[in-house]
Amino acid sequence: MLICLTASHQNASFDLLEKLSVGAPTAATTLVDSSDFVSGAVVLATCNRFEAYLDVDEPLTAASTLAVEATIQAMSEASSVEPDDLRDSITVITGEGVVEHLFAVSSGLESVVVGEDEISGQVRRSLERARTDGTTSSDLERLFQKASHTSRGIKNLTNVGGASRSLVRLALELASSRVTDWSQARILLVGTGQYAATTVAALRDRGAEQIGVYSASGRASWFGAKHDVAPHTDLTEAIAWSDVLITCTTTTEPLVTPDVVAAGARRLVIDLGLPRNVDPLVSKVVGVELLDLETISLHAPLKELTAADDARALVSTAAAEFQAVAAEQSLSPAVVALRKHVFDILDAEIERARGRGDSTERTEQALRHLAGVLLHTPSVRARELAREGRGEDFRDGLEALFGLTDTRAATAPTPLRPASARREASHADGREATAG
Repeated sequence: MLICLTASHQNASFDLLEKLSVGAPTAATTLVDSSDFVSGAVVLATCNRFEAYLDVDEPLTAASTLAVEATIQAMSEASSVEPDDLRDSITVITGEGVVEHLFAVSSGLESVVVGEDEISGQVRRSLERARTDGTTSSDLERLFQKASHTSRGIKNLTNVGGASRSLVRLALELASSRVTDWSQARILLVGTGQYAATTVAALRDRGAEQIGVYSASGRASWFGAKHDVAPHTDLTEAIAWSDVLITCTTTTEPLVTPDVVAAGARRLVIDLGLPRNVDPLVSKVVGVELLDLETISLHAPLKELTAADDARALVSTAAAEFQAVAAEQSLSPAVVALRKHVFDILDAEIERARGRGDSTERTEQALRHLAGVLLHTPSVRARELAREGRGEDFRDGLEALFGLTDTRAATAPTPLRPASARREASHADGREATAG
């Protein structure tokens, strides 16, 4: 059973995520070694996101709860984070939801800037680390390799990676009818994330020279030094300095309100935040013109606006196919048991016929061919039923008709092994999955 513990910029503080990014990956080995339920763990931890993917041996509520609690304790201790703080920040995803979530994360659909490229490499490296540490499992190998394949496909089939950049470009194109000379304009950015970095690059492409930055989280100095822009510590004073104000933060409440925008001066406000960074009432302030995403979207090509929706549809399709293939594979022991049952009976009858002198090579070949033909339809139906979520119907049928009860793969928890042995096995799993 797969479980994911996830926390991101949407529901956790940057301070907590930063601490996890340093300590959490090192705790995976301790977690797998010490837990009776967790047979595999892959941890992805960045400054914007924490993800712990677990392979739990027993699909029981009690086992899942214990595995989640063990993960919280291990990650908290390794990161110097209070367990209650981590517990309050994470969301737990189980079963089929884990697949779609990882595919969406790997494709950049859950990032601060939708479609960003860096996350796919981070997901890949988290699996490589788990292999090195011996904490991965065959199920996690298949999941993460399919996630990487899916993210590449989405980048090739959609413009999700360029959609955010396209909106910045389009916003500046629309603003150019109001800004006659970008080199003379005083531009204030509110926000210090990747979206802001993209905006700085686009502004410089248009010749902008006077760029300042404000951050409600206190990151203006860091961003200013990195991108060679002027940091501001007071929002009201910074806005008063600017001719053009561009907001691009992830805050849930508007930062720019009428009370921090001085009336009288001609000022263009561009709100690229989602949700809104600018209170719509700012447009009522004398001298202010507001350009928000709703207005920008009216001028955007449809393919750019729908890129994220198209990508999510592809993620859902890929996740459904992954689950269907997994369901088919879960019925493989039942199909093998049926084939063995039939061919064992056939072999016994052929031996009796040989003993009576009634068998010829051509007759035996014909009988084996007939058995294969008769088994074809049950094999096809097994795949169909598995995809429909009716695998138990197939197993029940085998038991009712043929008395076959050993139709499942072994599900007993894997005994704990030394780390070196698990590392060797995980590398073998990786090679096998890659070859497949």
